[in-house]
Amino acid sequence: MTTPLTLVPGRRPDGTHHLAVSGEIDMSNIDALADALSTTPGPLVLDLTDVEYLDSAGLSVLFAHADRLELIATPLLAPVLRVSGLSDLTTVHGLD
Repeated sequence: MTTPLTLVPGRRPDGTHHLAVSGEIDMSNIDALADALSTTPGPLVLDLTDVEYLDSAGLSVLFAHADRLELIATPLLAPVLRVSGLSDLTTVHGLD
């Protein structure tokens, strides 16, 4: 059974948009993530610390917005972010 995707938008104290994501990011729910990323203007801090699973469909969405994303992740996601090359395109905090 998959964990539903939850998206919680907000702003950091400096005014930068922040989106906290929890659950699983996969083909069944990438439209919601893509919409949230597309409708949030400017730089965006994407907090993936509560993401339990990220598949290639989810990576594709993140790659499409990599030029304006800053990611917060856990070591659980480190292999997929490194092997895919996404960690080379954007700042990723929390991989170690």
